[in-house]
Amino acid sequence: MTRPLALSSLALLILTACGDVTPTATEQSSNDKAKNAQQRVHQKLEQDPFYKQQITSQPLLPANLSEPYIQCPLSSSQSGDYKSSEQVDYSQPGWEQRIAADWDYFDSSEEAGRILVIDFQQRDQSLAYRYLANANTQDDLYEPWSTSKIMAITGAVSKAREHGVGARSLAGGVVPVPDLITSINSYAPFGQANGNSNSIATYLVNAAGRDYLTSLFHDNWLKLSNDNVSLRGAYYREVFNPGEDLWLDPETGKTAPMPTLESNSDDPGYRDYRCDDCGLTGNKPMTTLAQAEWLKRLASHQQDKATRHPNLTAEDVQTLFYGTGHSDEQHQYGGMLQGISRMLTHALAKGIDADTQDPKATLDKSTDGQWRIFQKIGWGPSGTRGRSEVVILAQVCLPEYQGGKAFTLAAQSSVEGNDEALVSNAGQKLQKLMTHSLEQYLNR
Repeated sequence: MTRPLALSSLALLILTACGDVTPTATEQSSNDKAKNAQQRVHQKLEQDPFYKQQITSQPLLPANLSEPYIQCPLSSSQSGDYKSSEQVDYSQPGWEQRIAADWDYFDSSEEAGRILVIDFQQRDQSLAYRYLANANTQDDLYEPWSTSKIMAITGAVSKAREHGVGARSLAGGVVPVPDLITSINSYAPFGQANGNSNSIATYLVNAAGRDYLTSLFHDNWLKLSNDNVSLRGAYYREVFNPGEDLWLDPETGKTAPMPTLESNSDDPGYRDYRCDDCGLTGNKPMTTLAQAEWLKRLASHQQDKATRHPNLTAEDVQTLFYGTGHSDEQHQYGGMLQGISRMLTHALAKGIDADTQDPKATLDKSTDGQWRIFQKIGWGPSGTRGRSEVVILAQVCLPEYQGGKAFTLAAQSSVEGNDEALVSNAGQKLQKLMTHSLEQYLNR
């Protein structure tokens, strides 16, 4: 059964990158008017089948979840179209020029949106990759919206790891971090997390620090050539507060200092959305290459030592993907597996069988029920760009299909008009882009 987002969750998604301020009486009146407007928008969107059934719906899940694996079962191959980490040397800047890449692989125009797929190949004991994009859009800056929360989670957990505390800990000594991670992805209460995705993600960004988060795109990890990629914004004015400024490992008793800032601007690395050196893409500008490379390195953590995050453990990555260690009695798994939306699921199924009317059945049949989609969606209207936008970031595994397929995907589309009600139009545009591109990818 489809579970739509609560009004409060929808409103939170609209209010990204705002400062934490106490409103005056005049501002409160404006806020009340804005809430009424959001209610009207919400009511309109709730009547939109695509928005309700594809963008904000609970994810379809595979029939077989007996094994919580991230390492996708792939048949070994030695095709020369891929390059391993050893061949590329990601430890040195400029790796974008050394990878196996076809930036015009997908034939969709730039106007259709941006899509990038990092295709995995199994080589005996190692992985190799090829990078596929459309219209050389891999380095175009855009606002990632809530998909950047994966970076917030990664950064916060890795900061805690500096003190020997990981993802299976208790925020404030009380709330399981896996619950918080899952609630960020599901936009719903989960275990002891309240479902306030934006507030929780803002807490994690503040705890990690924006200078540190931005450094992970550059010298501290990814070593991207595009210096404009950063994460210096927030997701909401109200910041989740677990009580104490620490994370506690319940098994070892170790604690990590994790500050709960009263205001986002208390972080020296914070920038206003339209800061002096911020362009139209705001204070979290990213690219399909930056986002996909980040998630690809997390997904390949076990198999590719050369590109592992310097602090994270396999247990931390498992918690991000599956929510392992959560406290919710109603769910077997959490994490990115519970990321809302069915858009990518439908696009994949159509790539396998263009006539399918049952995406889950198609994927189950093609993979013996073992397919996996770990995803994060984001969307919103932009007043600075006059566009309404949707972004998807995902890791996909299709065991047995064509010998097994594994890939990371980042995709973004937008339509003209600064209107939350136009998000559905942007989503439908992105749906077409992903469906067409994955049909190419799966059938070449």
